[in-house]
Amino acid sequence: MTALTKLPDRLAVDVAWDAAADLGEGPVWDARSGELIWLDVTRHLIHRLETSTQRRRTASVGQEIGAVGLRASGGLVGALRDGFALIDDVGGCELISDTERDRADTRMNDGKVDPAGRFWAGTMAFDEREGAGTLYRLEAGGRVEPVLRGLTISNGMDWSADRRLMYFIDSPTCRVDIFDYEDDTGAIRGRRPFCEIPIDGAVPDGMTVDEEGALWVAIWGGSCVLRFAPDGTPAGRVTLPVSQVTSCAFGGPDLDDLYITTASNGLAAERRALEPLAGAVFVCHPGPHGLPPQHFRG
Repeated sequence: MTALTKLPDRLAVDVAWDAAADLGEGPVWDARSGELIWLDVTRHLIHRLETSTQRRRTASVGQEIGAVGLRASGGLVGALRDGFALIDDVGGCELISDTERDRADTRMNDGKVDPAGRFWAGTMAFDEREGAGTLYRLEAGGRVEPVLRGLTISNGMDWSADRRLMYFIDSPTCRVDIFDYEDDTGAIRGRRPFCEIPIDGAVPDGMTVDEEGALWVAIWGGSCVLRFAPDGTPAGRVTLPVSQVTSCAFGGPDLDDLYITTASNGLAAERRALEPLAGAVFVCHPGPHGLPPQHFRG
């Protein structure tokens, strides 16, 4: 294994947007507009931050939104409470698959575009009931396939640069799993543990893979993002001044800024007072660069 870039012992973390989000999530860098796109799931919001000018835009989609991906033809593809949708630049939505619209007890959660241009997203029960979630795959032609059933909180995912592996998180398992991935068909097989989360009471949430093949995993309840080498061994940590760390993505013109989303929901008043920046988006410059996000081809 090629040696990984060592993270600084003291990594400065800045506030990119003090938004006090209820459930900040799903950061995606859009090189076309020079914007970081991110979500406030429970407030139904898509936020955009033009990093060169600090211009900010917000649009509501009218229901919970768990994830978005860039669309090759422009706009976004999204995982909404009711299913998959195409989303324009002002938040207008066209629902293309009402995946679980008949289930009032679930919503779609995290998702990402795979290397072949498919969009994946999973579901979870509002009460986080065990086994109620399913991971779905949206093909470019609009067909939706259930891939994994019996999940609890279907969460972060990403793929290796060589298109051979898929990483996936079902948060309550307290680990990241790995699959063999078939790029031509989107089939996955051979699920096995990749790494365990070594923090009591904390669970993995969203994640991203860098150009060195290392995983960056946001730790809900752990006040950090953990980095893992391609063999699953620990390879660094980014410490945050808030506990509910939800996801991360590389952005900026050189993909060397790590943006980190967080949440404020559910914090008791005393805890909230200790975390005045809960719900902010943070940014740091850890050294490694990220990989460009994929584009949905539908």
